[in-house]
Amino acid sequence: MWVGPAYLATLFDLLMATGEPYGIEIFGGHALNSLRLEKSYGAWATEYRPVYDPYEAGLGPFVKLGKGDFIGKAAAAAVHEAGPARRLCAFSVDVPPGPRAADVIGDEPIWHDGEVVGWVTSGGYAHHAATSVALGYVPSASATDVDGFEIEILGERRVATRLAECLFDPAGARMRG
Repeated sequence: MWVGPAYLATLFDLLMATGEPYGIEIFGGHALNSLRLEKSYGAWATEYRPVYDPYEAGLGPFVKLGKGDFIGKAAAAAVHEAGPARRLCAFSVDVPPGPRAADVIGDEPIWHDGEVVGWVTSGGYAHHAATSVALGYVPSASATDVDGFEIEILGERRVATRLAECLFDPAGARMRG
């Protein structure tokens, strides 16, 4: 919803009053980010930006190469034919408790079998799943491995497990319910 600044307070009051019978509550951006991470959803300007093609980002099903002409169709077809060089993956990260406990925020190196192979694009703590989550790009050849990953946080490598499916409602049943 977009309204002029003069109407923001009125819109807020209206939404809160209308949502009161349904238990509407105010929540912050970190809560929304936690929900996004539990569904392994990327975000614009982190996972989805011009340096990543839609096939790398897992958005290939939304590119309809057979539905007429569009700007960039030839480039999209060439990338689709070649296959993605890297893939967006979700990881759970082992963050031990203590004074050095920290979650990823982005740009941390992703290690696989002892070498840096990729980078974290975003992450944080997933409250419902009670685990630290990272999203990041790794080479396609490594993207199907589950084990052997580490993510470096504050100079320490932490064990990371590639998630085969999202942590919350992998079948999407609650979204369709």
